[in-house]
Formats: sequence, C-alpha cells, structure tokens
Amino acid sequence: MLCTETPTDISTNDQVMNRKDVLFEYYEVENDKSLPDDEKELVALAREMCSQAYAPYSTFYVGAAVLLENGKVIKGSNQENGAYPSGLCAERVAAFAASAMFPGVPMKKIAISARSNRVPVESPVSPCGACRQVLLEYELAQHQPMKILLSTEKGSIVIIEKVQDLLPLAFSGNGLKKPKGN
Repeated sequence: MLCTETPTDISTNDQVMNRKDVLFEYYEVENDKSLPDDEKELVALAREMCSQAYAPYSTFYVGAAVLLENGKVIKGSNQENGAYPSGLCAERVAAFAASAMFPGVPMKKIAISARSNRVPVESPVSPCGACRQVLLEYELAQHQPMKILLSTEKGSIVIIEKVQDLLPLAFSGNGLKKPKGN
C-alpha cells in the first residue's frame, strides 16, 4: 500500500490541510492456468465450497479455502440464518475454523469465490468490512502477509498480496491492549 501526501491551499483555523492518497496494487489473471499449483487448488476448493453454502434467503453462495503454513487447507462457506445478522460469511467461517483447529499457525493464503442464483456474478467479489477486519487481525497477529485470491465460478481471478491493502487506516486493536508490565 502506498500513501502519498500533497500539500493543498485549503485551510481551516489557520492550518493547511494536506491531502493524502492511499493506493494499492493488485493483479488480475484471466483464469487459473498461470497460478502456482497451491493457488489453483485453493481457488478450486473455494469454488467447490460455494455449493456447501447455506444461503436460502439471499441465494448468494460464497466459498473460502485457507492455506496454512503447515500445508493444511481449511474450507468454509457462508451460513445464513433467518434471524439476521446471525449468519456468518465464508471467509470468517474458514479463518475461525483454521484458528481453532491450528492455533498459532499462520494463514498464508485465502481463496474466496462467489456465485448467485439470482444474478450473474461476473467479476470477483471482495470480502465485506467485517471479514476484512477479521482477516487483518490474523495477518497482524502472525506478522506476515496473507495473500487473497478472489474469483467467480469461472473466469478472472484478482490477486491481492496482503489483507492490509483491503483495509487502509484499519483499526488494529492496539488501544485495547494493556502495556507490558501492567
């Protein structure tokens, strides 16, 4: 993520405001042919997990697959509930399961795929804000990036090198932690 600063002539209370821009890079490939084998497998598993989703209300099916540093892959799918907002997104299902089953093992990559029975999902769908925050928490705790692969049932794949790029100016929880020694 790149942050740039541009001085401006806008002022309030005798202070000059500086404009800051946050930019990030991502990659897009037409299909999974150029991906490394582990990423091909993750994308295929995320696509497969769409059929495991419980989405009778939205008919928006999301699947996720997380590759852990130990080589294990944990899968998840969205789980809706008639008592909104009791459901859970596929990304959080997979991340929470991975953390519960393999505590402390870093999550290297996550693939996310979506489809719908109501409208065609023609381009990859990015995680919601809550999922971005949860994934970022794991990325910060493990002190290494988690790569994100976004896809639909077929077609292009968007590749984002780290969760932090999806959540600029994120809440890190640092203000909630007690200083060491207290």
